[in-house]
Amino acid sequence: MMKGSCLCGDITFETSATPQGVSMCHCSQCRKQSGGIWSSAYVAESDLTITGDVTWYAASDQATRGSCARCGSFLFWKAHDEDTISFALGAVDGPTGVTLEKHIFVASKGDYYQIADGLPQRE
Repeated sequence: MMKGSCLCGDITFETSATPQGVSMCHCSQCRKQSGGIWSSAYVAESDLTITGDVTWYAASDQATRGSCARCGSFLFWKAHDEDTISFALGAVDGPTGVTLEKHIFVASKGDYYQIADGLPQRE
């Protein structure tokens, strides 16, 4: 069972499913909302139990972003046309047991760092 929470603990989440798509997102929205690169994985929405009052923000026509209204932790990303939900790996309590697979939206990454780990990079 993988469990996680926001900084203040008002929102918790858990899943027994195996997370997929382990990635680091370099898009400008993730950088602005998280203050850096956002690392996440996804599971089927039905496999993720969320407790607490998530504030959902429609950041684009394609997806919404879920965060805690109290502490501001950016926890979830949900595409409108998918039945999966991504969760912040940085919010997981303890080891994740997953390994980074790829970097996404690297075309809009910050100019203040390099990606040098040899993993696939998607524009």
